[in-house]
Amino acid sequence: MIVPQTTLLPCTEVPSDTAWLSAQPGPVIAYGDSEAAGADVVVADIDAAQALAKRIEAWPLTTTTLVQVLRSIELLPPQQALDLESLAYATLQGGPEFAAWLRQRETPSLSPPPATEAVLLRRDGPVVEAVLNRAADRNPINVEMRDALVAALSLLEADDSITELRLRGEGACFSIGGDLREFGTLPSPGVAHWVRTVQSPARLLAKLGGRVTAYVHGACIGSGLELPAFAARLVAHRNTFFQLPELHLGLIPGAGGTLSITRRIGRQRLAWLVLSGRRINARTALAWGLVDEVLH
Repeated sequence: MIVPQTTLLPCTEVPSDTAWLSAQPGPVIAYGDSEAAGADVVVADIDAAQALAKRIEAWPLTTTTLVQVLRSIELLPPQQALDLESLAYATLQGGPEFAAWLRQRETPSLSPPPATEAVLLRRDGPVVEAVLNRAADRNPINVEMRDALVAALSLLEADDSITELRLRGEGACFSIGGDLREFGTLPSPGVAHWVRTVQSPARLLAKLGGRVTAYVHGACIGSGLELPAFAARLVAHRNTFFQLPELHLGLIPGAGGTLSITRRIGRQRLAWLVLSGRRINARTALAWGLVDEVLH
């Protein structure tokens, strides 16, 4: 299989013309203590750059797709940016790196959802509180949760008297992200893309996020970070950590994160989160601008 090569350069040698970056077929990693707008990701030194390069070698198609999407996202209106993310995600769902992950995982066992509501809604005058209500499973963003969030956000869209929707999660954490048991269960990547275009919390949040405040705690993983990042105000408890682990599945963020997180911290830091798979804590998130406030 022929895949684009990764380019490693000192920051001082990276061309400042971003058009140069658009012409590069593979990821560009810059290292050093200065800015490098013409790179996909910037790290402190050559050792850190080489560590990222090894991860890129393990998932070359996924990482190349990621950086190409991020280079374009900044140039597109929100809904078109989400279209691009979804199409790229669907492409990877049909690719060999995602297929390799599917082969090695255990056969998923899906059980009927609990009788209680997936998202609890409470209204107090002009304020609606939406609470993820699957604490026993750590609030996965599965089909049930997705549909409940769409319903809550559709209420916000339809009722101008609601001035604020406050999004929270019950239990030990806000959300562990997508339910891995559901991954790959739709008939085809094309069908999965279509579903994301018609039943997507991300698309509603991209339009309505100015009236949303999100309060997060504990784990915010994958879509459990991507969705609250759309909120006009994102408040984290000091115990919160954030992680984007999609790379080891052979996928990129697919719940709007290439748009929502890039808006907050820029494409280079988002690329680092995905390529490294590393966690960051609430203090780092605040310093980066990923969150707006940390509660003690």
